[in-house]
Amino acid sequence: MTETKATTRAWLSLGSNQSPQCHLAAALRELRERFGELVVSPVYRTRAVGFDGPDFLNLAVGLDSDLDAVELDRWLHALEDRHGRRRDGPRFSSRTLDVDLVLFGDEVREGPGHLRLPRPDLVQHAFVLKPMADIAPDVRHPLQGVGLAQLWAGYTGPRDLEVAPDLPETPDSGPPASP
Repeated sequence: MTETKATTRAWLSLGSNQSPQCHLAAALRELRERFGELVVSPVYRTRAVGFDGPDFLNLAVGLDSDLDAVELDRWLHALEDRHGRRRDGPRFSSRTLDVDLVLFGDEVREGPGHLRLPRPDLVQHAFVLKPMADIAPDVRHPLQGVGLAQLWAGYTGPRDLEVAPDLPETPDSGPPASP
């Protein structure tokens, strides 16, 4: 009898402003190879936040992970590194690939350390919240207790996003995910 390892639904935010179509499409391929079927949001173009630089392309992804949150976060950092992500420059700077673990089931992690769940960016930036609300409207924020579509409806920050063309090889992933 073979044991099946339990999986947890993870929600990611991806962005790039250096050859973004190339890096984001490659990241989606690698995520599919490792985790299987993905739920993929539309792609949005947004201005760089915190510095002057080229616009970013941003999207959100849902996947089922057999890794725990810390292991998945490490895997995502290695994915960024494979795509030339530099960590020795300013925090706000151009990026080949930025992949953040935003939600991991209903897990909450606060305090010291790199990994905070839910990621605070989820409710702070339209480029994280809008794509997430597109693909997971009924998923509830573990601390605020409301769905992502409701959070987007009440979002009062700048909504300066525009839908960008789909990335190469990113077929429509189907209907939004259920909670």
